[in-house]
Amino acid sequence: MEARATELEIRLTHMEVTIDVLDKTIITQQVDIDRLKLQISILEKKLKSATESQLADEKDETPPPHY
Repeated sequence: MEARATELEIRLTHMEVTIDVLDKTIITQQVDIDRLKLQISILEKKLKSATESQLADEKDETPPPHY
């Protein structure tokens, strides 16, 4: 009976270590996800402003040579 209790304690200890490792991994991944979301948001804003600034109004465009 005592051997079984010892075996269960050992298994519990291994599970606790595994849970701690997984918890730290999840925290690290969430930090990475939040950072990537912020970078995407910044890049979207830069892309929109760059695209809008490069588009000219129709009246400002020169007509094609065949007109």
